Amino acid sequence: MRPFPVFLAFGRLILAVSVLLGVPVHAQSNPKNVVATERTRAELLAHVPEGLEPGKPVWVGLQLAHQPDWHSYWKNSGDSGLPTRLEWTLPPGVVAGEVAWPMPRKYPIGTLINYGYADTVLLPVPLTITPDFKPPLFKDALDVKLKAQWLVCRKECIPEEGEFVLSLPVKSTTALHAAAFETSFAAQPQPLKGDARIQVDGNVLMVRVSGLPSAVTGQQLDFFPETAEVIETSGKWTQAWEGATWTAQVPLSPHRSQSPGVMRIVVTHGDKGWAAKAPVTGTWPATAAPAALSPALEEALRSNAAAGSAPSAGFGVALLAALLGGLILNLMPCVFPVLALKVVGFTKHAANQRARRADGLAYSAGVIVSFAALGALVAGLRAAGEQVGWGFQLQSPAFVAVLAALFTLIALNFAGLFEFRGFLPSRIASLEARHPVLNAFLSGVLAVAIASPCTAPFMGAALGTAVSLPFAQGVAVFVALGIGMALPYLAASWIPAVARVLPRPGEWMDTFRRFMAFPMFATVVWLLWVLGQQSGVDAVAALLTVLVTLGMAAWAFSLRGKVRIVLGGISLALLGGLVWAAGGQIATSGVVAAASSASTQVAGADGGWDAWQPGRVEQILATGRPVFVDFTAAWCVTCQYNKRTTLSDPEVLSDLGIKKVALLRADWTLRDPAITAALADLGRSGVPVYVLYKTGAPPKVLSEILSASELRQALAAL
Repeated sequence: MRPFPVFLAFGRLILAVSVLLGVPVHAQSNPKNVVATERTRAELLAHVPEGLEPGKPVWVGLQLAHQPDWHSYWKNSGDSGLPTRLEWTLPPGVVAGEVAWPMPRKYPIGTLINYGYADTVLLPVPLTITPDFKPPLFKDALDVKLKAQWLVCRKECIPEEGEFVLSLPVKSTTALHAAAFETSFAAQPQPLKGDARIQVDGNVLMVRVSGLPSAVTGQQLDFFPETAEVIETSGKWTQAWEGATWTAQVPLSPHRSQSPGVMRIVVTHGDKGWAAKAPVTGTWPATAAPAALSPALEEALRSNAAAGSAPSAGFGVALLAALLGGLILNLMPCVFPVLALKVVGFTKHAANQRARRADGLAYSAGVIVSFAALGALVAGLRAAGEQVGWGFQLQSPAFVAVLAALFTLIALNFAGLFEFRGFLPSRIASLEARHPVLNAFLSGVLAVAIASPCTAPFMGAALGTAVSLPFAQGVAVFVALGIGMALPYLAASWIPAVARVLPRPGEWMDTFRRFMAFPMFATVVWLLWVLGQQSGVDAVAALLTVLVTLGMAAWAFSLRGKVRIVLGGISLALLGGLVWAAGGQIATSGVVAAASSASTQVAGADGGWDAWQPGRVEQILATGRPVFVDFTAAWCVTCQYNKRTTLSDPEVLSDLGIKKVALLRADWTLRDPAITAALADLGRSGVPVYVLYKTGAPPKVLSEILSASELRQALAAL
């Protein structure tokens, strides 16, 4: 028995999910004064103790409450990180001042040292009410709007942002959060009563600070320059006391980009701190060249991005590459589960040439139509400004969960747990017999849905060109890909010699069908692993519970009599509740878990790999080191194969070390517009993509199925 009713129901569901869940949804702007995430709770606060009048103190501020082990950054973030950015929208006559930054702390991360805040911090900003301010005519409140961006880090770093609106009453005071503002004011460094001076001595800053309170004389102090990119934050520095004068020798950063004539500095001791403007004497060494694209790299990226702009030769080559890529796609492990289904069905038509050919045509039509629809969807979304590419539907945890449920039912059916004809109404159960062509067509649709995690040779360049071609030509490339994928099965269904080779139907088919349940279960295991990378272990546990209940429901409805009604009703009710609960778990944890998982994987299990970030390649190239970037995704089977073979090869790793190649990994498991844009710059629209960068040379894009010999040859040419 082929699971046709499941194909009919789930085939339509897959298409709907790929449209509804593959399309990123942008929530309507809903400004408020609180934004909460898994890591921080951000709130816009106000302190107006004397009312909104010119000359009166008016304060607003962003309060960040961090979860344990997370921190955000000071105005100078240190070796890495980014300071919190506040963008105010205020009515005429109201002016926002600078952030009154509380004293920071030092946070070591590996060999780096950053400056920032943990626990709860309030960043207060003074508002000046000028005489030009006129209260609204029909509203007794002043609306303060804030768009804030902050970076929170633990071992991984996640950018966050929020839009806030706070209405301040014009004719009354606001002092509800007075304690929070007073705590923040108390954490401000006090103006230094003495004198601070800095002298540049080679590659060292000689700092002298006098006028500090006698209580700290002889004590160890911390030193924070407000100007970023001057000192080597994690470098070894020394301090000493010369009587009542505190001195320090601080190394300059080899990548210094600033040469200030006056440096604002903060020195701290415990919860006390002092701020000063220190004039700088001496001659600054030459600054490092800013990290920027080399002319050759810039030209190569520009050429790659425009690769599809000439529709003549580029279009023809893309069609041929797509056809070859579709043919090879049949050899990829992603397509194997669906081919197993087709093998079971193909043997049924071994003696019926007409049925065999109809099946081949319908399956091919399903593949080609699905590729055309997918190409049109991708082209339409990109035209609307969305950053999507090959395999984008598998970036949705919900889509992965639907596929896992589908393959669980198929596996249980193959294993003999239930038969569709045994528990479905006869009118529905007979659909397979009445509409075998539709069944074959939906098999082709499913094959395309499952094929998306794999990228075959020639496909990367073809799809990269397709997304930059005009709409009709871009869809034509996807159609060529579908023709290539369908061609072997279509040829087999029409060539009589193939039918003569096939074994005749018999008892062996039932054994073969039960055996094929195991590849289906293996596919479910892989999909669960993908979901774990996207949404975390809690989402996997929730989906496993749903799958177990789904299996129970399928078994219950295969029974007969009253027990079928009782157990079937119970299992359906339980399944409905679990689907509702698991859906919320998968949807709410996806972005958080994926970002954390991606960063943890790169920093932990992969050793020398660092997370790719926009501009990171150019920064490393500016130091003279070559860079190798692995654009990957957890759902990409080809990526995982390459990672466990070529990218783990001892000789490859040795060559990378000898050449001092910086290793970056760009994780595309969930939607990341920055990574999508980087792929487009390279003329690609999906993963895997492997790129070797060298200063003064164009990027070298390697094969999708990466061999150790190819990578070692590219490294030898550095």
